[in-house]
Parts: sequence; structure tokens; C-alpha cells
Amino acid sequence: MTNTDDDAGWFAGGPTPEAAAAIDGEAVRSRIADGEADAPRDWPALAVESGFADSRDDYYDRLHEASVAATREAVRERERADDKQLIHAVRAMDDCERTANELAERAAEWAGSLFDDAEPGVDGARAVAARDPDGELERRAVSLAERVADLADERDALSETIDRIAPAVAPNLTEMAGSELAARLIALAGGLESLAKKPSGTVQVLGAEDALFAHLSGRAPSPKHGIIYTHEYVRNTRPADRGSAARALAGKLTLAARVDHYAGERRESLHEDLRDRMATIRARAEDESDAATEGDE
Repeated sequence: MTNTDDDAGWFAGGPTPEAAAAIDGEAVRSRIADGEADAPRDWPALAVESGFADSRDDYYDRLHEASVAATREAVRERERADDKQLIHAVRAMDDCERTANELAERAAEWAGSLFDDAEPGVDGARAVAARDPDGELERRAVSLAERVADLADERDALSETIDRIAPAVAPNLTEMAGSELAARLIALAGGLESLAKKPSGTVQVLGAEDALFAHLSGRAPSPKHGIIYTHEYVRNTRPADRGSAARALAGKLTLAARVDHYAGERRESLHEDLRDRMATIRARAEDESDAATEGDE
């Protein structure tokens, strides 16, 4: 592929083969994978004219080498974007968030003893981090606040990473649950394969292990849902129907995980079935509301 520069193609970067060899590999891969031009051009001739290649055959040899290298790197990226990396990312993100919140409390207490307008929380820590300290104690308090801000920024960066790699790891699960929830389900299950092998009833209560153990010991009712409560299909369904919504969602999430693990292809029918099922469940509330209104009349 080419880029939109009128004077150069993917080989931009040096007039000689030796200089071209030093072109940043990521830049070359990006140009080959994503480059484009308004119209076809005689790129072999341009490469020869620029001194990049000795001949058209030499150009095609170099293009072949660059294309193979780009493909190899793309494969390596895909291999790195597996469920284990997703698990590491989501756990690291949670650690960063938890630690940032804990340190923010300490930073707020310390800053409150030094500055009159110190505020609590991560945002308060960011404000303290932006101060120009005066003296050793203020420098240490500001430095602690900077660590809080750094951890919060890392949490956000990890979230963006999860958003990028989750669709490659589990396309159907990610579309159905969202990147973070999909990653958490995979992490709680111990991997995509493990999640795919679990019955939907287990997926429904993943993340509610303490409540489930309490139920099994006779100390609490059976939990209706675990971490899938964060999904809008469960959270935004009226309490009377949340059990049905959680079962329906868990069933489709389980199927999505199985398709992702064993087939690796997106299946629209899964998402249509879930939307139809949720529409049916939520229609109950409307039907009951209409019936109540008619009864009042």
C-alpha cells in the first residue's frame, strides 16, 4: 500500500537501500497496512528514481520482504492479544484503581494539613500535584499526589488497551457485554476456554462467590446475579424482572464465549436473540402497568 504523499510510497524514509533499511519498522508496517492513494501510481519507477531500489525487480523483492515483515508483526500482535493478556490487563487496571483510591485518601489527609483548599479523591490529588511546593513536607505531599494521578492515568490507559484487544480475543462476548465486563468475566473464569465450558447458571453468578457460599451454608438467599449486574440489561431492568434478565443474559454470554473460543467468528443471531428476549422481559412491566391502569378505570 502507499500513503497520500505525492512524492513517496511506503518506502519513504531514505534515498538509498541502506537508509531504507533503517526506516522505523512500525512506520513501514503502518504504511503497508493502512496507506492509500487517490489514484494508482508507478511506485516501482518512483522507488528506482528515488534511489530506494536498483531496479523494478529489486523494488518488488523489497516490497515482498516488507510485506512479510508486516504480516509477521500483525500475527505476533494477534498472538499477544490472547485471553491471558486480557486477564493481566483487567487485573492491573483494578489494582491501579484500588491503589489510587487508597493513596488518594492518604494524600487528601496530608494535603489538608498543609493546604487550606485541598479536596478529597483523585481529582483532589491532581489539584495538589499541580501545586508548586514550598519546603520538604509540601514536596513529599505533592509527590504522593503525583503518584495518585499517575496511577489513575495508568488505569485509564489500561482501560483503553482493554477496549482495543478485547474484540480480538472475544468478538461476540465483547460486543454483547462491553470490553471491561467481557474481560472481567474471562478473568473470573480463568480464561476464555474455561468460561466457554461453564454452564450459564455459573456465569450468571460469577463475581458473587461470597453470596453464593453464604447461600450454600444456609445464611443467605441464592444470588440472582454476580458481576453481570453491571450490564444495562440487568441494572436497568425493574427488580422484579432482574432474575429473568440475568438468566437470559448469562445464557447468551455463555453461547457467545463458546462461539468465540471454538469458532472465533461474529454471529449476529446471538445478539438478535438477546435483544428479542430482553424486549420480551421488559414488555412485562408495560403490560402490567397497562393492566393496572385499566383496573383503576
